[in-house]
Amino acid sequence: MMKQLSRLVALAGLVVAVWLVIGSHPQAAFESMRAAGGGLLIAALAHLLPMPLNARAWQILMHGPRRPSLLKMLHCVWLREAVNNMLPVARVGGELVSFRMLRRAGVRSGPAAAGIVADLQLGLISQLVFTMVGIGFLFEHANSGSLRLASELAWGVAALAPLLVLFALVQHARPFERMSRIINRVTSGKLTQIIGPSARVDLSLRLIWRRRGVILRYLFIWQPAQRIATSFEIWLALYFLGAHVSFWDAIVIEALIEAINSAAFFVPGGLGVQEGGFMLIGGALGLDPSMCVALAGARRIRDLVMYLPGLVAWQLTESSGRRDDPAVIPPRAAGIS
Repeated sequence: MMKQLSRLVALAGLVVAVWLVIGSHPQAAFESMRAAGGGLLIAALAHLLPMPLNARAWQILMHGPRRPSLLKMLHCVWLREAVNNMLPVARVGGELVSFRMLRRAGVRSGPAAAGIVADLQLGLISQLVFTMVGIGFLFEHANSGSLRLASELAWGVAALAPLLVLFALVQHARPFERMSRIINRVTSGKLTQIIGPSARVDLSLRLIWRRRGVILRYLFIWQPAQRIATSFEIWLALYFLGAHVSFWDAIVIEALIEAINSAAFFVPGGLGVQEGGFMLIGGALGLDPSMCVALAGARRIRDLVMYLPGLVAWQLTESSGRRDDPAVIPPRAAGIS
């Protein structure tokens, strides 16, 4: 049922994406992309800059003597992004794959699961702050169109902020253990088979949240650096497409497009949503529709260049014949085949 729903959503997103492209002077957009040529490949490969920063942010959350190397964390980041961005897994399948990779690297199930959960939580908090920066810039440079967009996004952030605060505060109330009891009843204990006793995850989560210096470095050093590096991809793509915007404009586009993609996590690959987001945000910043479509196309090129090899690497890893930990289930059983 869920797979059929994902396919229907993906098909609807594809129809919307095609409709947006057709209605936005596609010839001009394709001409801009043709003129950019290999520059779009350079912009796509620029994603190699934020990935190690993302990996380092995630790595510092891991604790214990078996903390993976930065190279192993980079591998997990690559596979996680590839699965979440290219497959209809509601942006959670990548976490299951990365958990499996961490277990293979020798990380115990409790710290591995806790590191993934904490990275998700803190990443959302970082994204919230980044989105607020983008909204603030829109308010400061508002015309009638951008003012309305900024107001709508601000209301969305205001609604989301209390949920994230609550999400962080409940870490001391053994949330994972309570939640897993319900899931285990539904799945006949399969969750425990995957990650082990849930109390270990709650304990590991509490240990992460007690390391305030680590949390501060994550939020104020590594995540901002990663998001600025990702904004550089946007700036570089626009530069090669012939739209010479400021780096602040690129930061605003990246901040708000990521917020829109996260809100539409249930749409496989953000089909239609991402294209519409680029047109909405780019239009508010003065970019014409064809340039917005070309920028959306550049982002799709980035996904193909960076993430298709990631999916191949994941399948090669799965078929390599390495000895699996008994606690780790195969990807087909996890529902991400």
